[in-house]
Amino acid sequence: MLMRAAKECGSWFWDLDDVAEPGLESALRTAARMGAVLRKHGLLEPASLEWHWFQIGRGGLGIHSRLDLGRRSLDDPALPGDLRACRPGGHPQAEMGGILVLGYGTWFDASGTGHKEYRLVELMLSPDEIGPSAELSVYHDVWGQCDFRGSPHPAIHANNAPRLASALRELDQLLGVEAEPGEPTYYGRAEGYGLQAPDLIDGRGPDLTDSVFG
Repeated sequence: MLMRAAKECGSWFWDLDDVAEPGLESALRTAARMGAVLRKHGLLEPASLEWHWFQIGRGGLGIHSRLDLGRRSLDDPALPGDLRACRPGGHPQAEMGGILVLGYGTWFDASGTGHKEYRLVELMLSPDEIGPSAELSVYHDVWGQCDFRGSPHPAIHANNAPRLASALRELDQLLGVEAEPGEPTYYGRAEGYGLQAPDLIDGRGPDLTDSVFG
């Protein structure tokens, strides 16, 4: 069973201010383009969108929305209107926060057998009218050189990490912007197009199983 960390093991951030228009329509077009790359590498088949609502001057409203895509694509011209129609009735001035693109991806075990996993990677797009951006996050140990118990797993790493690296390079080319590594967490940090190698003690990495989910 694949374990999932409470926070990301690594993330990559793209500042799209100079290459994309702000706003919801642009964010969804960018999500569609990025989603096509991730789908090609077997990392994300978009299935739903989730976001929270906030109000300028008040902050977060504690209200979240979810829209299942079904057979719809992220560049469906009717999609922006459907997302806006989810605005809570009691908050007519509510604005949408970051849009999380969720779905299934495939990871490969040591024998090369593929397994589908929900939220294998997470893609977030900002629909803000100021400062468009995108972020990709990973939460599982298959991308690192050791599992969450600290045991090296070279075959699993070799079967998965290069796919992530290839997708990240292609996303850089697609967006015309180089990804910046996200903030480090207890579970790891991004370095280049992969995860930073852990410090080994007696051939083992840190045991992180005190706060991962199976």
